[in-house]
Amino acid sequence: MKQWLYCLLAVLVVPPFGASAMPLNMTKGVTDISGRVYDLHMIILYICCAIGLVVFGIMIYSMIYHRKSRGVKPASFHESTKVEIAWTVVPFIILIGMAIPATKTLIAMEDPSNADLTIKVTGSQWKWHYSYFNEGVEFFSVLSTPMDQITGDGTKTETYLLEVDKPLVIPTNRKVRFLMTSDDVIHSWWVPDFAVKKDANPGFINEAWTKVDKPGTYRGQCAELCGKDHGFMPVVVEVLPEAEYDAWLLAQKQAAKDAQAAAQASLSETLSMEELMTRGEQVYMSTCAACHQPNGAGLPGVFPSLIGSPLIKGDINDHIDIVVNGMPGTAMQSFSKQLSAKDIAAVVTYERNAWGNDSGDTVQAIDVNNLSAGEGASAAAETAEQVATDIADEVKQIAEQVPEVATAEVDLSEATHEQLMAEGEQVYMTSCMACHQANGAGLPGAFPSLIKSPIITGEIAGHIDMVKNGKPGTAMQGFAAVLSPRQMAAVITYERNAWGNDSGDTVQALDVDSHGQ
Repeated sequence: MKQWLYCLLAVLVVPPFGASAMPLNMTKGVTDISGRVYDLHMIILYICCAIGLVVFGIMIYSMIYHRKSRGVKPASFHESTKVEIAWTVVPFIILIGMAIPATKTLIAMEDPSNADLTIKVTGSQWKWHYSYFNEGVEFFSVLSTPMDQITGDGTKTETYLLEVDKPLVIPTNRKVRFLMTSDDVIHSWWVPDFAVKKDANPGFINEAWTKVDKPGTYRGQCAELCGKDHGFMPVVVEVLPEAEYDAWLLAQKQAAKDAQAAAQASLSETLSMEELMTRGEQVYMSTCAACHQPNGAGLPGVFPSLIGSPLIKGDINDHIDIVVNGMPGTAMQSFSKQLSAKDIAAVVTYERNAWGNDSGDTVQAIDVNNLSAGEGASAAAETAEQVATDIADEVKQIAEQVPEVATAEVDLSEATHEQLMAEGEQVYMTSCMACHQANGAGLPGAFPSLIKSPIITGEIAGHIDMVKNGKPGTAMQGFAAVLSPRQMAAVITYERNAWGNDSGDTVQALDVDSHGQ
């Protein structure tokens, strides 16, 4: 009997010491939340194992020592109240014991408040789009595994199908809030080491967060069946020390400015057919071949062939338009934010002349720019974008010279309506435009429009409360710790009077400061 007891103790005690190293077990991760999730998983697992051992132990014991062949006769009792109470109360106590730690962990997992950094994560077939709020940095992250490994011609590396051209970069020791959405179908952003797995649904915003203490590169995947190339949609997150992250962020901002300057310069370039075809083939293979295949034949019934298709034979402007703006209701997405005008011109030229199409057509960057922005409107759009950039730089320079709101004397003086509108536009362009767009139209299904919306036509107090404290359960965060009362008053005044709202309302810093007191 003692030997059986020792074996039982070994079964219960020994496995926990090596559980984290088991290849089929849940990973312990590198964050506080992932550790809590792992501990919860192990607690529940061993409770279930203990219940199983007790139940099956009693069953086996009963079958061995109370079998008919030993002359044992069954008892004749029926409807024992004590037994019924026991098998009701004991499971109830066990479930409560499991529910308490599970609830605490789930509440902690779903609390993205007081984040130091907010990143919008947008899934699309089959790539991730990352946008850093209030930083002016955004980029697409695409699988970078070489095609020869995918086709089996090359030797697969340890990071096969788990490597991208541009990883998401976040800092250590800062709480990062993620806003998940999708451009097309349901995706799921999953990084096991962070214990973060959240669906990205089209037209909806889901929230998640993480705080990583250990620098490194962490990999995950899309965990939702999102189409034929679902397995080619990895997630790679590079966690840098805070100082290195700040330096990376500055470099990204400078790179964005350089890219904008290069895009502007490309409008005056005229490339030869050979240059366009060479560049276009590179763009096609990295961006279009996944759907339309390297030979342009597509997938019948799913992705149309580009060989002699109506699109290729038709008007060049229609071809440019579908690449720039996509086609709603189909898998053809917009590439206006993914490719430069020069790259779009090159790939359109390549598609119209490859695989025997031989149309002889050439497209230049200026043609793409004129079509996407409209003749004469492109210059105005570039001017507006440059003004917004200059305003953001100016606000940042001012913010660096002025003490933080928490320690500086708060300005509660009154301002004229015109002053508030001018200041409000600056604040809106740097703090609100990423979600609600420069024209206040928002993103339908994701970020609400501010044009004649209920918040604009409603009570001013409700508008102040929304900007100051945010709205739990939505992507609207509180700006009380980010903006001064004067800035909040200015942006509220601006929102209530811009884009044809014309409410005539004027909000002062004192109104914001006294709200809720």
